[in-house]
Amino acid sequence: MRKLLFLRLILYLLAHASHAEDSDARDAIERVEKLLWGKTMQGEIEMAIATPRWQRTLQLKLWMNRPHQTFVRLIAPAKEAGIGSLRIASEMWNYLPSVERSIKIPPSMMMQPWMGSDFSNDDMVKESSALNDYSHKLLGTETVDGKAAYLIESLPKPEAAVVWGKVIYLIRKDDFIPLKESFFNERGELMRVLTFSELKTIDGRLLPTRWEMRTLSKPGNRTLVILKDAQYDRPLDPEIFTMRNLQRVEK
Repeated sequence: MRKLLFLRLILYLLAHASHAEDSDARDAIERVEKLLWGKTMQGEIEMAIATPRWQRTLQLKLWMNRPHQTFVRLIAPAKEAGIGSLRIASEMWNYLPSVERSIKIPPSMMMQPWMGSDFSNDDMVKESSALNDYSHKLLGTETVDGKAAYLIESLPKPEAAVVWGKVIYLIRKDDFIPLKESFFNERGELMRVLTFSELKTIDGRLLPTRWEMRTLSKPGNRTLVILKDAQYDRPLDPEIFTMRNLQRVEK
């Protein structure tokens, strides 16, 4: 009888320890999401795309009303200025001013490269949710530059329409600064790595302002995102997230 009671106690403690671990992991991911994006975010970003054959730099503006609305507008170089991307819930459109046409992006193309970069359409407009489309587990901690960091494994929920078979996060423990995200396919193969660096204070919050994405299947390719400026948790005009605004190009 005592052995049975002892076994039940052990199973109870293990179950609750596992639950607490998963809760801590989800909390860390949620804190990262709030840090990077807030409830609303409007910012200016520089994106430098490099391949073995060519390089180019884009300047763009970004508006996000989490979790359902995103708008991106290219402002430079001049030949591509005016190109825009709009997401409303699960639908996304790209606008090409050169042909004065809006193109609806089907779900099958959400993982295609955005403007030839290592970031996908989904990355840019944040259709999938890192917090809600995955189950999160705390694997342990590592020491990075003398500071403890959470190592978190995120596995897709059965009903989630996501492409990654697993995402591994490295998140600083004391302030929840993201350090690295590693993306794996369904076979467990590492496909791409996103690293964060160059901490600066923007709009009162300490943020990584340099984000570098590398796709392992494309040696020599790199996309570097520099966060130039941002404002968080300010009211945004609903007109921003409309087809009318998407097709409005300033002369």
